[in-house]
Amino acid sequence: MKIINVVGARPNFMKVAPIHRALERHDTLSSLIVHTGQHYDEEMSDIFFEQLEMPRPDRYLGVGSASHAVQTARIMTAFEEVVKEVQPDLVNVVGDVNSTVACSLVATKMHIPVAHVEAGLRSGDRRMPEEINRIVTDRIADLLFVTEPSGVENLRSEGVEDERIAFVGNVMIDSLMSFREKARATGIVEELDLASDDYVLMTMHRPSNVDHREGVETLLELLRLLAEHTSVVFPMHPRTRNRFEQFGLDDELDSIDRLVVLPPQGYLQFLALMEEASVVVTDSGGIQEETTFLKVPCITLRENTERPVTIDEGTNELMDIDPAAVVDRVLERQDEDTRGKTPRNWDGQAADRIVKRLYGFLASE
Repeated sequence: MKIINVVGARPNFMKVAPIHRALERHDTLSSLIVHTGQHYDEEMSDIFFEQLEMPRPDRYLGVGSASHAVQTARIMTAFEEVVKEVQPDLVNVVGDVNSTVACSLVATKMHIPVAHVEAGLRSGDRRMPEEINRIVTDRIADLLFVTEPSGVENLRSEGVEDERIAFVGNVMIDSLMSFREKARATGIVEELDLASDDYVLMTMHRPSNVDHREGVETLLELLRLLAEHTSVVFPMHPRTRNRFEQFGLDDELDSIDRLVVLPPQGYLQFLALMEEASVVVTDSGGIQEETTFLKVPCITLRENTERPVTIDEGTNELMDIDPAAVVDRVLERQDEDTRGKTPRNWDGQAADRIVKRLYGFLASE
C-alpha cells in the first residue's frame, strides 16, 4: 500500500522524517516523499534532508514562491499529475502551509483518502493564512492526527466524528529526541564562543511582524535593547533579511554589540542553539513546542497561539512586541526556575502510533 508524504516547507521535514522511517519499517506500507518546493533553498533543503537522514524526494514539484492563490494553484496542478501517475492509497499531509491544503484538496477530489498530522490546532485568528489552511484541511481529511488535547476539543466542537480523530502526540518531538545528541555534537555553541544558558536565541519571520517598516524598526529596537543586557543570537529568516534590506536597515544590525546575526541554520545547529539558550524569543509555531520539551523558557511575540498546551503545561508565554517590556520579561525569565512539564504523548512514539492507525485504516478499506 503506497502512501505519499507531502513536504512543502522546512518545518514539514521534521514532521515527515519520523513518519517516513516508521513506514519504511512496515512490511505492508511504502512511503513516497513529494516535495512541492513551496519554500525552497537548495542548500538548506539539502542540509535538512541530510541531517534528518531522509532520502531525496521521490518527486520535486518546484512550484516556488508566489501569492497564496497562485502558489496553491500551482501545487494543485503539479500534484494532480503525481497522483495520476503514482495512484497512492493515501496522501499524508503535515502542518498548515499552502502545500498542506492544496494536496489535500487534490487527493480528496480524486477520491484518495487524506491524513492530516497536526490536526485540530486553532489560533482563532483567521487573518493568519495558516489558520485557513488548518480549518479547510481538517474539514476534508479522513484521518486527523492530533498533537495536544486542545486539538481534540477543537475538532469535536466543529462537529468532527471521534472515529476520524487520533491523539497520537507530536512527531516534531520524535525528531528532536532522535537527533538531540547529534545536535549537541555540532559544537555550534562553542564555535560561536557562547556560554551555555547565557544568551538569548531569537527568530522572527511572520508577515504581520516583518512585512512593514514599522515592524522591522520595532524588531531592530528590540534587538538593540536586548543586546545591552545579554548576548543575542539571531538566525535570520530570508523574509526578514529581505525586509531589512528593503527598508535600508540592514547596516543597523552591524552596529549592535553582542548581537550575532546568522544565516538560516540547519536543523541540528538550530536545535543545539535552542537547547543551550537561556530564553528563546520567537514568533514561530513549532519552536514553542520544542522549547516546551527542552524546558527552555520561550516568549512568543504574537497575540495568540494555536498551541495552548505550550502555555498551559510548558514554558511558553505570549507577549505583544513592546521592546522595553519584552526585554524586562526576558531578564526576569532568565532568573526564574519555571521549567514546565512534558505534555502527554510527547514521547518519541508519535510516528509509530500514526503508522499503526494508517495501516488499520487502509486494511479496512
